[in-house]
Amino acid sequence: MATGGEPRAAAAAEGGEKRAALLREITEEGGFAFVASAEKAAADGDLRAAEAAREMAWEQLHACPRSEVGRAWRDAYALACLHVAALRVAGGGGDGRRAALRALDMGLIMGGDLLRAELEEAIARVVADRSRGCGGGGGRTELIGYIDHWPARTKWKDIRYLERIAGDRTVPVEELITFSQFLEMMWSSDCSANLTYLAQHPLFDQIKELREDIMVPEYCNAGGGELQKLNAWFGPEGTVTPLHHDLYHNLFAQVLGRKYFRLYSASISNDLYPHRETMLSNISQVDLDNINVNEFPRTGDVEFMDGILEEGDLLYIPPKWWHYVRSLSTSFSVSFWWRTSIPPPQGS
Repeated sequence: MATGGEPRAAAAAEGGEKRAALLREITEEGGFAFVASAEKAAADGDLRAAEAAREMAWEQLHACPRSEVGRAWRDAYALACLHVAALRVAGGGGDGRRAALRALDMGLIMGGDLLRAELEEAIARVVADRSRGCGGGGGRTELIGYIDHWPARTKWKDIRYLERIAGDRTVPVEELITFSQFLEMMWSSDCSANLTYLAQHPLFDQIKELREDIMVPEYCNAGGGELQKLNAWFGPEGTVTPLHHDLYHNLFAQVLGRKYFRLYSASISNDLYPHRETMLSNISQVDLDNINVNEFPRTGDVEFMDGILEEGDLLYIPPKWWHYVRSLSTSFSVSFWWRTSIPPPQGS
């Protein structure tokens, strides 16, 4: 009869074999410095070595167009992210956990599939540890869990509810289809179907029943604010909103799933190379997933802020701040655009 420790030991052994095989493959590709740093990080608990390995893998990911990056280096980046996260958590404290989550999420976003399960398990452990230790408080300004009281937070997890409320309604994605057809495509095993995205659509003006499941945040009323647009964003993992900016104050509510956000101040717009055409002037020419450094040399050196928006979180984006968004899972989000007489924050 197997004991509880045997499956864990077998999984650990399998994980060790995967890592060893990966390091051999990276060695064969000439990545001797990466392997040395990765082994030092694993054996000695050396955070500087782990960060060095991650930086080397990151450079390899950006040494050629995204489509030409080898699988091994993507897996190597994921491995380095696992090392960094483990050592950040070991350092203790809320900052360590946040740094660990960022490293793990970047591993999911940019890494290969070999260690994906380990990344997801590590994220679950860090999140669980954070939940157990969050009783203190301490001046946090993030709007974490701000919309947890919305009925949508529970109702929209039930596909049968969505089908009952809106299944026969027509919505625009790449074509006009019913909401039921859209939901079926969302959960299809066909990868091409899974890229269907209901983006920036006034769904709640169209389907009033869904509007009853959400609430306009009181922040939209600050400074005599007036709500201008209320849009839905509903799509599967991997959907991307390219780098752009909007003219309104924006509160972005993450109802279901997780999204990666990257934000740039409006003050550095020229370094993001907006399209010259008036109609497209709020959209960057730069593909952040595959930056052409010869055509857009300044973008890589520009400072930015980024992070992961979790279920229940609310993010404020000032007018004209550039932002790029990638869904990390099936995701349902709501954006509130409003105008106010109060000027946007400094730097915008």
